[in-house]
Amino acid sequence: MIEIESGKAGRPDGSNLTRRIVDVLGRAIVTEQFSPQSPFPVEAELCERYGASRTIVREAVKMLTGKGLLRSRQRAGTVVEPEDSWNLLDPDILRWMLERKFSLDLLIDFNEVRMGIEPRAAGLAAHSATGPQRRAILAAIERMNAADGGDDDPLEADIAFHHAVLVASNNRFMRQFRDLTEATLRFSIRSTNEYAGVARANTADHARVGDAIIRGEPALAQALMRELLQGALDLLVAASGQGARPVL
Repeated sequence: MIEIESGKAGRPDGSNLTRRIVDVLGRAIVTEQFSPQSPFPVEAELCERYGASRTIVREAVKMLTGKGLLRSRQRAGTVVEPEDSWNLLDPDILRWMLERKFSLDLLIDFNEVRMGIEPRAAGLAAHSATGPQRRAILAAIERMNAADGGDDDPLEADIAFHHAVLVASNNRFMRQFRDLTEATLRFSIRSTNEYAGVARANTADHARVGDAIIRGEPALAQALMRELLQGALDLLVAASGQGARPVL
């Protein structure tokens, strides 16, 4: 049975329990403990297994259905959907997929998606970032410098930089990419050291991107961000033994 966090009155917090059930079941689906070929537990079984009410279980199933992992079918009940139906841009699903078994192919695929978004975001940031947004980029670079000296967390500083650039793009869709980028960075940075020889982000390369944004040079900011991401992608591709990807 899942451990339950307590609410303010010392009683189980329904939202916390729902979230924990979603996390456990989502992981179980992604790791194929449940699959289109194996039956998904019925509601009563889930209630007993997790010590939860029908309302909480139904909410958890609803959330997993919204992510494309489950589907309710007449006479068949709730069934697991094939991977092609999953919302791969959902940060939870990406995290579960990265955690199920280390996959260079998955990291390569997602970093290629980043190549199509983050350089453009850097260019837009150089063109339209506000004063506070530019200061957030500078603050993230300062954090990266501090991390190099052991005074900050290198992963959190790197995430802060990429978040700040996406926000500064002032494109509402690119801003939504923040959680996906964070999920990938949290996994890839601690994994690529073994597979690609990268222990942490290169602060100087990030600073060059930030400086171009602050100076208001869109073309340069875009080119430098592309170069930054291409370097990481090339390392992953080399580690995988695949042929070189085309530079677009």
